[in-house]
Order: sequence, then C-alpha cells, then structure tokens
Amino acid sequence: MKKHSFLTVLTMMTLFVSAILIFSSCEQDDVIGSKELSVSPRSTPPDVPSTLVVGEGFEVSSHVYADGYQVYVCTETSPGVYGWVFREPIATLYANAGFHGVVGTHYIGPTWESNSGSKVGGVRIDGVTVDPNAIPWLLLGAVNPQGPGIFDGTTHIQRVNTVGGKAPAASTANASTVGDEAYIPYTAEYYFYKPE
Repeated sequence: MKKHSFLTVLTMMTLFVSAILIFSSCEQDDVIGSKELSVSPRSTPPDVPSTLVVGEGFEVSSHVYADGYQVYVCTETSPGVYGWVFREPIATLYANAGFHGVVGTHYIGPTWESNSGSKVGGVRIDGVTVDPNAIPWLLLGAVNPQGPGIFDGTTHIQRVNTVGGKAPAASTANASTVGDEAYIPYTAEYYFYKPE
C-alpha cells in the first residue's frame, strides 16, 4: 500500500514539474518575442525576376517575414473618378516563416524599424507582378539607414513572396465611400542588403 502511494506521489510530482517546464517555456517565448532577436543573414539572395536583382558588390544582411495590412483610402482621383489609393503598410516583422520572434515593425514611409531602434526607409526602384492576386514584388533603394541594429547600413531592400494586400476592386469606390479605409491582410518576405 505504501509502495503504491509512493508511486502515485512520484507520478504526480513528475506531471507537476513537466507542467512548470512547459509554462516556463511559453513565458520565455513571450519574452523572446518582445525583444529583438538575432536575425541570421541569408547568404543566398531570393530567386527574383531580373529587374529586381541587386547588383554585384552587395550581400544579404538580414531577412524578415512580415504579417500585417496594406491600407488604402477611397479617394476622388479626378472629378467624378474614384479609386482606392494606397496609404501605408502596417505590419509586424518576424524572424522566421512561422511568424515567431518579433524583430520589428513596418509602417508608413515605407519604413522598417527594428526593436533596437535601427530603421531604414525605402524608395521604389522597380516592381513585378508575380501573382495577380497579390501585391507586386519590389526592389527598393534604402533611404537614411540608421542604427544600431539589423537595418543599419542597408543599401537595398527586396519585397518578395507576397500574399494578398491588393487594393479593393475599383468598382467599390464611389462618392459615398470617399474617405473610407480598407485594411487588406498581406504577408511578404523582406531581404535587406549591405555592401560586401
């Protein structure tokens, strides 16, 4: 009888310790997600159309995954003509394809900002529609990169593997919807380059 009680207590203690370890692991993931993670450089650039290739003398310095929205505003673009005009991206940047490990944000500008405060703006050089149901892949030139952090020293940015994010149909824009905002979900990968 005593032996049976001892085994029961031992089993209960094992389950209790396991539960504490799992809980601690979850808490640690939450803490890690709130700080800037080390984003490993990806030495091989993505496979992109030729107009989006970053030239010789540069290498991938970081690679992040975005999940968020492309924001559009209904506007009268000319007298009696209405359309959805892009205003800004609002996205969270992650360290991996599973959208774990928050490393920064992406917002109006366009601007990418890391959790440590490094940031970089971008200006479009070229774009290619790879998927007609998604926003284009882009090559951007970096504007005013600042550090310290993963975006300091960036010279080029590529937006690739886009899903979603396209503006609402033009037919949904009219005089009664002027000023309305549309938040269209999207995901994408961003590659950042520095001189070799």
